[in-house]
Amino acid sequence: MKFGKEFASQLVPEWQEAYMNYNFMKSHLKPIHHHRTTRAAAAAGGAAARMSRTRTLYRAFSGLIGQKGNNPPPSGDVEDPVILVNNVRRDGAEGSETMFLMVADDGGEYELVYFKYLDDEFNKVSKFYKAKVEEVLNEAGVLNRQMEALIAFRVKVTKPAGWNNTSEETSRLASDVAASRVALHATTPLAARRALMVVIDEESLSHLSSEDSEIQKHKQQIDIRGARPPPLEILQHVKINKNNETPRSMFKVMLNMSGQRDLNFSKDNLNRAEEQLKQAFIEFYHKLKLLKSYSFLNILAFAKIMKKYDKIASRNASKLYMKMVDDSYLGSSDTVSKLMERVEVTFIKHFANSNRRKGMSVLRPKKKIEKHKVTFSMGFLVGCTVALILALVLIIRARNILDNDGRVVYMETMFPLYSLFGFMVLHMFMYAANIYFWRRYRVNYSFIFGFKEGTELGYREVLLFGFCLSVLALASVLANLDMEMDPVTQDYQAITELLPLGLVGLVIVIMLCPLNIMYRSSRFFLLVCLFHCVLAPLYKVSLPDFFLADQLTSQVQALRSLEFYVCHYGWGDYKRRENNCRESDVFNTFSFIIAAIPYWWRLLQCVRRLLEERDAKQGYNGLKYLSTILAVCSRTAYTLNGGAAWKLTAWTASAVATIFSTYWDIVMDWGLFQRGSKNLWLRDKLLIPHKTVYFVAMCVNVVLRLAWMQTVMNITVFSLHRQTMVALVAALEIIRRGLWNFFRLENEHLNNVGKFRAFKSVPLPFNYHDDKDI
Repeated sequence: MKFGKEFASQLVPEWQEAYMNYNFMKSHLKPIHHHRTTRAAAAAGGAAARMSRTRTLYRAFSGLIGQKGNNPPPSGDVEDPVILVNNVRRDGAEGSETMFLMVADDGGEYELVYFKYLDDEFNKVSKFYKAKVEEVLNEAGVLNRQMEALIAFRVKVTKPAGWNNTSEETSRLASDVAASRVALHATTPLAARRALMVVIDEESLSHLSSEDSEIQKHKQQIDIRGARPPPLEILQHVKINKNNETPRSMFKVMLNMSGQRDLNFSKDNLNRAEEQLKQAFIEFYHKLKLLKSYSFLNILAFAKIMKKYDKIASRNASKLYMKMVDDSYLGSSDTVSKLMERVEVTFIKHFANSNRRKGMSVLRPKKKIEKHKVTFSMGFLVGCTVALILALVLIIRARNILDNDGRVVYMETMFPLYSLFGFMVLHMFMYAANIYFWRRYRVNYSFIFGFKEGTELGYREVLLFGFCLSVLALASVLANLDMEMDPVTQDYQAITELLPLGLVGLVIVIMLCPLNIMYRSSRFFLLVCLFHCVLAPLYKVSLPDFFLADQLTSQVQALRSLEFYVCHYGWGDYKRRENNCRESDVFNTFSFIIAAIPYWWRLLQCVRRLLEERDAKQGYNGLKYLSTILAVCSRTAYTLNGGAAWKLTAWTASAVATIFSTYWDIVMDWGLFQRGSKNLWLRDKLLIPHKTVYFVAMCVNVVLRLAWMQTVMNITVFSLHRQTMVALVAALEIIRRGLWNFFRLENEHLNNVGKFRAFKSVPLPFNYHDDKDI
């Protein structure tokens, strides 16, 4: 793999604008290369054409053994430098400025431009790196104070042996330590006192060089850390942060209660604080790893591009330039490495019980490895699915079921039951396609959704679940077709009609299975998000929550199928294979509720975000879902009751909702259709190189948004049954949602890139009275 592709594959997607633009610098080497090759060809062309081969007979004999050490030094050697690199200050920040000394050479103007842009790239990288190092240093200070509070809190809760945990003992031990410090200060030389100041910091001891043997000697002779008690007085300035993420906390906020509470020294609070701080350290360590990788990759990129320059221009400037890079803050600062070591020491000691292997396995989780058995199992299930579909078609054809009198009853009873699995499988396939293209275009979907590192599902795993469900559903359909009516009683056997219900029960059992099988973390994540949607707006709204709620708005027909399950099996219609649900007022009333409830959840989520974020866009987004609720309810009323009045109402409400939703999809969710963009009618930054894809996606979204017209106009294709048309329209909506998913997450990813947001914010357990910004 060429370095350019390897470099692009390893960079942090959200920081890609801050990396050295390797391809851009390669483009500035092309004029130099073109000029050199053109000049060389022009100089050697005429003489070589006139030279006869016989001239070689009169050349000097060079010998059979090559002479070593007689080659002249290449032009631009260290003794004859071609560049001078100076340190300058630009906009209050240190930078570099390269002076090209061979401007008078033929084509030197191209090399001058190259070094100008190279300096700009280096200064950009150095400035960004220094800013990020300052950020992590500030964050390290915050985590340091959090650890002090946690240790004191741990002492108050656990009450270790020999520690009475009284204020008198705290004061006495503190005074003893203060007295010992005064005595040491008076009797110890200045150099030793400075050394002892370093010894006090336990984490710093593991990073001292081997040359500081005198400090190690003082550590062994005078160790005052054992006499220093935990700083319990710090608890007088600390309160516990309350995160407004539960219904209880939400009600307290509505009652204008404080966002902090006094310390309650209980085991639960200690465990909660330890878990929060543990996650904060893991995220902080991950940030340090990426920052270290950022420095390494950029230095390597500068070395590679300078090597290319030396080869093309026949210079020897890379040594001088890379010496400047190595001496700069980007190449010489070891702050990040030291912080990583200190984080490791602290985490292993306080969160892994001094077990290094356990602590490092948490800090450095192994990357997810694609397993061959997943691919094999998926391929096997694909074959089974194709075989079952073929068998189903042959059985229908052989028995002439389409012309059978019972087909109408089957379409009214069994088809709505099995269509539920078709909707689920189609949505899985669309999600798997989304994952594939997100990975291809480097959309960091795992970070955006907040998946735990190494637990996110790939498209192969999602397809595996989808084909597994399709095999079970098709096998159940074939079993139903194979079981005939009882020839004596002319009644359907109950066991035959219970197959779809059993399959639904199996899916529910798998989703709720507490065992660590079948990707438990992903199942639990999905259930938590679903629970937050159901209880909206009592929970703080995150992106996975409203993203899942948007998926549910495209699964209204699947929810209606679940409603039909309750009616069909709850009222005993399955024993006679009848459909009397539409004759019930309760069922028809719930048809309105089921159709509107996903949009209602999204409306409540928008209201919650409007109250918390004070963002007017959330209010407009809520109006969009309110208009959709009116449109869905009016179409449902027209389907049940008919009449010109309901038809006009459904047309009007659906048209308004379609216009509103289409505009929001394209402009707000996708960020497209921007008039002032450098890409006409698109946005400035695009991940897909082919712009026509975006225009096609906008057109397809508009067309699929009009699928509701089938409900109002009763459109039929090839005399298909009404249930088939309903399922077809629902499938088109699922496809539209899958298309929406890709561009919605692409826009979110680009927003994160624009703000360099590569890490999620982790709530901290404690808050200091004198630090309002923590």
